[in-house]
Amino acid sequence: MNPSPPGYLTKQESISVLGVDDLLIRSLLDKNQFHDPLDEALNLGISSAAWPLFGLLWPSGMHLAERMARRPVTDERILEIGCGLGLASLVAHRRGAQVTASDCHPLAHSFLDENARINGLEPMPYCHGLWGTAALREDGLPVLTQAHDSPLTGVFDLIVGSDILYERDEAGTLAHFIGEHAAPQSEIWVIDPNRGNRAAFHKHMALLGFVMHEQVLDHAEHDGIGAYKGRMLTYKRQGLLSSASQMA
Repeated sequence: MNPSPPGYLTKQESISVLGVDDLLIRSLLDKNQFHDPLDEALNLGISSAAWPLFGLLWPSGMHLAERMARRPVTDERILEIGCGLGLASLVAHRRGAQVTASDCHPLAHSFLDENARINGLEPMPYCHGLWGTAALREDGLPVLTQAHDSPLTGVFDLIVGSDILYERDEAGTLAHFIGEHAAPQSEIWVIDPNRGNRAAFHKHMALLGFVMHEQVLDHAEHDGIGAYKGRMLTYKRQGLLSSASQMA
């Protein structure tokens, strides 16, 4: 347990990811940590209850990191959205992949840089990535805080995210955010711990020309690894929709 000067507690652990060497990861001590004295997170739509979520390791993030460990390294452009601690991005970065991490939390970038440093890695590209109602304050006041990091731009061949279907999102804001940053021929990975919001996401991804394959990831507790229930959702798009298809 390490006291951190800003006012929250952290810990450092050796994390085992199947298929690659262990990684040292600095994370928040627990989900009770909170420090937002200037309301920077609140002004970006992150409530006190949601504040610590970025800084914890989650089972879905572990599954995504294991998938990334098995992905052949090529010259493809990879983006992790809602990265939190960015375990999957760190795995890809250490293997030599061209990966960019993104999140909306004010501290995500600094934690990512520190975790790269303690593993002997160069800093990796990071951008501020925000979608949907996360940009609205719960109390209805205007968003006043400007993100410290550059906004996410460009398109990517592979976009990945874990546990990002946490809202009903009937308007399809997440799918449209992905669509803005997905190359015409692209692949999307989403690890979802059965949040119950897949149907609307499937619909909006299909409207963007993506075909979905779903794999069940359920497993019982074994060898000290907790039980898990969830899905690996893979979406592929071979090219932009034709004008006629878009107008239909």
